[in-house]
Amino acid sequence: MQEEQVILVNEQDEKIGLMPKMEAHQKAVLHRAFSVFVFNDKNELLLQQRAAHKYHSPLLWTNTCCSHQRDREENVAAGKRRLMEEMGFVCDLKEVTWFIYKAPFDNGLTEHELDHILIGHFNENPILNKEEVESFKWMTIKEVKFDMQKRPEIYTEWFKIIFEKYYSFISHK
Repeated sequence: MQEEQVILVNEQDEKIGLMPKMEAHQKAVLHRAFSVFVFNDKNELLLQQRAAHKYHSPLLWTNTCCSHQRDREENVAAGKRRLMEEMGFVCDLKEVTWFIYKAPFDNGLTEHELDHILIGHFNENPILNKEEVESFKWMTIKEVKFDMQKRPEIYTEWFKIIFEKYYSFISHK
């Protein structure tokens, strides 16, 4: 099976090429990504705990799902695809903003992503793909923010960045 390709972009989110995912993370090359945040009627956020065998950030808690768009795939379509692959459901999504971040990991890989934030709504519990997700929980934004301040080591780097810098885009939903 061919390795997944990521879309290389400039800082204006214009495509400049494709690269195998692992190579992009080894070379810390800027590429397109997305982060999905799904809320329920109680205004709780659906969090996932990444699977233990993930190549970075294993067993850390993060937003509902995240991944990379495929070549010529729209952001919302990519978010819906990954929601189904990881969490076993699909819901309507809307894009609220995007940002660039760079986060090196202990294993020598670096996430350097232009990350599109997508928001959705769903009221049931997910059906987890155990290859991708260890566990899930619903928490209010305030509970997440408090827990993240108390125990930052259990959360992914991009999730902490979104909470620190883009809180307003997800907090009032």
